[in-house]
Order: sequence, then structure tokens, then C-alpha cells
Amino acid sequence: LINSFLEKRMAAKGISKVDEAMRYSLLAGGKRIRPLLLMATAEAIGKNGYNYLPVACGLEMIHTYSLIHDDLPLMDDDDYRRGRLTNHKVFGDAMALLAGDALLTLAFEVMLEQKNVSPDVLIETVREVAMCAGNFGMVGGQVLDMEAEGREISLAELNTLHSAKTGALFVAAVRSGARLAGADAKQLLALTRY
Repeated sequence: LINSFLEKRMAAKGISKVDEAMRYSLLAGGKRIRPLLLMATAEAIGKNGYNYLPVACGLEMIHTYSLIHDDLPLMDDDDYRRGRLTNHKVFGDAMALLAGDALLTLAFEVMLEQKNVSPDVLIETVREVAMCAGNFGMVGGQVLDMEAEGREISLAELNTLHSAKTGALFVAAVRSGARLAGADAKQLLALTRY
């Protein structure tokens, strides 16, 4: 379901080659853990997780953009991702950077296409995803990771790094699925702790 949604959403062609670079990484496979977590959480609340594919797939777009950027020479300088050459090895550094930027931007467009939830719930969900993806979450964690290169860090620093760089989008996925499915405050708290 997730892959089909992503393929259909990426079928529309824009005005440049960046679409090809976006598709290359987004449709390369992967475990799709973040969208699955969102959908499974909605199911746990008693709703059909399929109903929330736009927000779920927006999370996958954010995750993929972060991988593209993480693989760049100025970050981790990886040659392979998901069993194939990384985006910058195929399209060049500048195009990979722009493909990541475009996926991040498209993610919010796609999430805001979510139907059958109140505008207030959708706005709060997208706001929280943005916060978890930004300087208080994934991006901030990536900075901590880069600053930790070549030095020993404490367990507390390592926990902060991982909870932001990787964990923040997991929290966003679970909380989004709960919120979109109509979780009450007690359920939302329990799922957040999970």
C-alpha cells in the first residue's frame, strides 16, 4: 500500500530532472518503518491505517530526504544505500541535495492532502512532524552526530543524539497515527511513552 501510494504520487513529472533523482531514492525500497508505525498506531486506536497514507508517506519522504543528504560527501560520504549507488553517485552532489530538498518540501504538500480529519488535527499533526524533523529533532540530532565524530561522548550524549536523529521521527509517526485516529489524551500519552 505504501509503495503503491508513493509510486502514484511520484508519477507526476515536474519541470526538471530533479523528479528522476527524487524517484530514484524514494522508490528504491526500504523497510518503510515510519509509515508502518503510523498506520499500525491508527489500527491500535481502532481505525484503518490505510486511511492515513498521505501523512504516513510524507514521513517516508522526510526519511528519504535525510538519507540522501546523509550520504553526501560533506556528511557521511556513502557510496551505497539500499543496495544501490547513492543518489549523489548517480546524479551528482548538487542534484542529490536538490532532490532531498524537493522531497522534504513535497512531504508537507502530501501530508496536507490528508482527508477525513479535522483541519485542527491535521495542522497539529503536521506541525509536530515538522518539529520532529527539524532542529529540535532529526536535523539537530544529525548535527550532534557530526560534532561527535572522532571523539568519545557520554552515554547521555549518545542517547540524546539517537533520540533526536532517529527517534524523533518514530515519535512523530506514532503520535501522528494516534492523533489522526482520534486517540484520547490517555492513549496519546501511553503511545508517546511507548
